[in-house]
Amino acid sequence: MLSLLFISGGEIVLVMLLALLFFGAKAIPDIAKTLGKGMREFKKATNEIKREFDDYSSDIRKDIDEVASTVKKETNQIKQDIDKVSSKVEKESKDIKKGLDENLKD
Repeated sequence: MLSLLFISGGEIVLVMLLALLFFGAKAIPDIAKTLGKGMREFKKATNEIKREFDDYSSDIRKDIDEVASTVKKETNQIKQDIDKVSSKVEKESKDIKKGLDENLKD
């Protein structure tokens, strides 16, 4: 494919003359039409594959986003629960320390 970009005008003329000699003037339009149809079908199939791939990958992306959202929600809930327990433990710790200090003073 890349080599087609570097074909000079003289090479194109030579290829056209050889095609004319091998196939004849009447067959060349039919060959060009057949090549055109083949290229159109190839492009259509390529676009179909791309579309299916995009559809499938969007479904996967949707599932991943849903899982990530659920994990984030659960993580936030766990963090809130830990913060509640931590504040209760801290309060109880202060109350125990206060009670010990009062008992030591007596």
